[in-house]
Amino acid sequence: MTRNFSRRDFLALSAKGVGAAVLSYGLMGCSSDNDDNTVAADFLHGVASGDPTQDAVIIWTRVTPQTAGDVRVSWQVSRDGAFSDLVTTGEMVTNAERDYTVKVDAIGLESGSRYFYRFMTGDKTSTVGMTKTLPEGAVDSVKLAVMSCANFPAGYFNVYELAAQRDDLDAMLHLGDYIYEYGRGGYASEHAAELGREVLPAGELLSLSDYRTRYGQYRGDASLQKLHAKLPFITVWDDHEVANDTWKDGAENHNQGEGDFDARKQAALQAYFEWLPIRPWREGNHEEIYRSFSFGDLLDLHMLDTRVLARDKQLDYGNYLDSATGAFNDQQFLADVTDTQRTLLGQTQLLWLQGKLLQSSAKWQLLGQQILMGRMMLPAAIATQQLPIPQFAELAALAQLAARAQAGDPTLTQAELTYLAANQAKLTPEVLALLQLPSIPYNLDAWDGYAYEREVVLATARASGKNLVVIAGDTHNAWANDLKDKDGNMVGVEFATSSVSSPGLEYYLNLPPEQIPATEAAVVGLVDDLKYANLLNRGYMTLTFSSEEVVSEWFYVDSILSKDFTEAEERRAIARSLDGKPGILLG
Repeated sequence: MTRNFSRRDFLALSAKGVGAAVLSYGLMGCSSDNDDNTVAADFLHGVASGDPTQDAVIIWTRVTPQTAGDVRVSWQVSRDGAFSDLVTTGEMVTNAERDYTVKVDAIGLESGSRYFYRFMTGDKTSTVGMTKTLPEGAVDSVKLAVMSCANFPAGYFNVYELAAQRDDLDAMLHLGDYIYEYGRGGYASEHAAELGREVLPAGELLSLSDYRTRYGQYRGDASLQKLHAKLPFITVWDDHEVANDTWKDGAENHNQGEGDFDARKQAALQAYFEWLPIRPWREGNHEEIYRSFSFGDLLDLHMLDTRVLARDKQLDYGNYLDSATGAFNDQQFLADVTDTQRTLLGQTQLLWLQGKLLQSSAKWQLLGQQILMGRMMLPAAIATQQLPIPQFAELAALAQLAARAQAGDPTLTQAELTYLAANQAKLTPEVLALLQLPSIPYNLDAWDGYAYEREVVLATARASGKNLVVIAGDTHNAWANDLKDKDGNMVGVEFATSSVSSPGLEYYLNLPPEQIPATEAAVVGLVDDLKYANLLNRGYMTLTFSSEEVVSEWFYVDSILSKDFTEAEERRAIARSLDGKPGILLG
């Protein structure tokens, strides 16, 4: 028996969350149904758009009801800001089951076009948002912004504010850590009280209600609202949308007494899909987030999940250090880190990515993902935190002088000999043993901890014959790496963005500002394929693709502790890579 599906049925089902994103097919006439039993509400969390295609885009808002109950919300998408040229309209009912969020898949749009959208409920109208569909066919250029790691209590979202001043972007790529799960007094909260940015709820996020409340607090931020209303977002999560150092079956920050991890993860991912303008694969699927976007014949963007879906547990250097002698078992570590059974993406996602890379006809292939792919190999004494970078550099230079003196190097100056004599005692047997340790990855949470699968991705990219660009966040610092396979073949380049507000290496290493330039130079000198590093500033980057090159430009703010900020123009940096000639070129 066939049952007609009425408009009233559609509204009722949307309220129950049957459609994670309600389809907007075209212009809808005024309702003749008597659906006036919904409550009044306000728009307190702004608007957003995301996951653009050539003919569709997700538009999003949230309503705050004045009393409990269903809220009916209508929307309009127009070619002009006056909403005199409407292209699609509609309405839905939202309620507490969806956390009063509204997510609409506005389809039937034209490629490469800008649109305006807004929502209405009762006599209230939302902020007007702007969005843009993807281009098709021959494309001359694409300009994207890239952001990551916004920790609410660490400071103001001035980086979002700075980016919102631009009018030249096609889309915003957010690589994760859109929220943080810590409770009050946790990570990077030293200034939270004085800035009026103590987190809600007060405790660590564990339940669906907890995650929803934290998203609501973040989305109340005026700078974030302004940026969301300016252009479409394309997002992936990292770890803090669930818990620090998440892997498929647990997380570093999921501890005994905090309940079932899978239940926590499912709650976190549900809230993510409710609050972000992302198109789900299918209703109820909150785990599969990898997907591709095509910018005509110029660029294919592949957004990956290196965190939640399939990642094996991270290796721990502590398991390879002899507690009595401090000796590092490098042979066992090398065997484990190159294990062919060890996975980051999982077989299904890896096969999907390989297929995309090999079948694409676009000139540039961009991997949007969370963690550094470049080989960040540091001397083991630094990676295992037995020596800080400045001290290692000093002792290594001293050891080189001692070796030259022992070899009878006639080019040693009197000043060098005097310095060596005054500091020779620092080269103890323990220090010399540390200096002789091999270089190892400094961050096992990154691709360096999953070496075999990195080789598979790089080999596939090389076989495709396309230009490979990888972008990353996660570290809270900015980097530019050459991407080489284990045989030293240049395959592509990696550009990594700094954070919106989370502190970076300068925080963990307790580096005073005057030591930053020397430390940045030392790190670049120590890491073979690293060409650029910023270890101090909060900021974002842009990527501009053309048929000839890709250009990355980093922008930074001078403060996140005051809303009165400016761009730190002296720290702005540019790097590029040429079509068919991969490799980082600075300036």
